[in-house]
Amino acid sequence: MSSEAHPRRGLMLALVSPSGAGKTTLSRRLVEEDADIALSVSWTTRAPRPGEEDGVHYHFVDKDQFRAHRAQDGFLEWAEVHDHYYGSPRESAFATLQSGRDLMFDVDWQGALQLRTSAPEDVVKVFILPPSMAELKRRLISRGQDTAEVIKKRMTNAYGEISRWENFDYVLVNADIEDSYHCLKTILAAERMRRARQPWMGAFVQGLLREDT
Repeated sequence: MSSEAHPRRGLMLALVSPSGAGKTTLSRRLVEEDADIALSVSWTTRAPRPGEEDGVHYHFVDKDQFRAHRAQDGFLEWAEVHDHYYGSPRESAFATLQSGRDLMFDVDWQGALQLRTSAPEDVVKVFILPPSMAELKRRLISRGQDTAEVIKKRMTNAYGEISRWENFDYVLVNADIEDSYHCLKTILAAERMRRARQPWMGAFVQGLLREDT
């Protein structure tokens, strides 16, 4: 049966990992190569950085706007980070899912759990583990983006983040990026086929049962 004739309901893919484990590489590649999934565009109260566009990278708002939207239950999840608010808008997310497209969420483990509370039937949570802590540190150093102090802090945070692995639906050990990407695509393909995401199936089955042989 064609997807055009029988559209499915989209899903929310929450991909989480400690810094350096591979989340960004995997999520960017999946969004680039799969036209049926897009990155969720969050609201934020911080100022745009060079090269960032409103509505593309973030929706840039002031704190009063953010708080008013939050008071109306307008976010699936939100957090305060370094005195700035970040939140995933509820209405646009559900509209995307209703249209049959998926959304990728760039959140931490707490954000993933908030998403699951807000939309338990729509969220798929995937945690990415490093093959070892030594390899995680090596990757952080090789990126050349952080000072030794920042790397030390990221490693400390990683222990706490990894301890939350049991809260996730799927866990991938990213020893090889190609293998991990293949596994991620397999998870996404299977989740797209869940019975609950095929709203047309009930009527189709009833039609089969009414057919004469």
